[in-house]
Amino acid sequence: MNRNRRSSNRELRRGFSLLEVIIAVTIVALLATILLPNLNRFLRSAKADKARAEVNSLANQVRLYIATETTGDLSDDFTLDMLLEGDDPYLNNANELVDPWESPYVIIIPGDRNRDFDVMSFGPDGQSGGNDDIVNGKE
Repeated sequence: MNRNRRSSNRELRRGFSLLEVIIAVTIVALLATILLPNLNRFLRSAKADKARAEVNSLANQVRLYIATETTGDLSDDFTLDMLLEGDDPYLNNANELVDPWESPYVIIIPGDRNRDFDVMSFGPDGQSGGNDDIVNGKE
């Protein structure tokens, strides 16, 4: 009869105690509190890096367009959508004209920061001006 009591006590002891669960949840909550701000900062930085690479790539495509399709200057009515047109377009799809914050890239002719043109993203706020604007050729 002693054996049955011992084995039934072991069977009851198989789960976690409330204290163990509370400690585990507390540890997970502390880790989340420490890691989430760093993760958000990393994601913001990654989006800005992606936008920086994309504006530079778009600027290169515009330069190629200028070299092959124009007499050396862009007309004031040029838009980035024109890179999608023709039998052999300079860009493959319209998604390449949208920044990581789901706003369209913009071209300014003549450029404010570059002599001939600026390709830019207005950054996470979607507004012109401020420190979060990303312009081709600007480091």
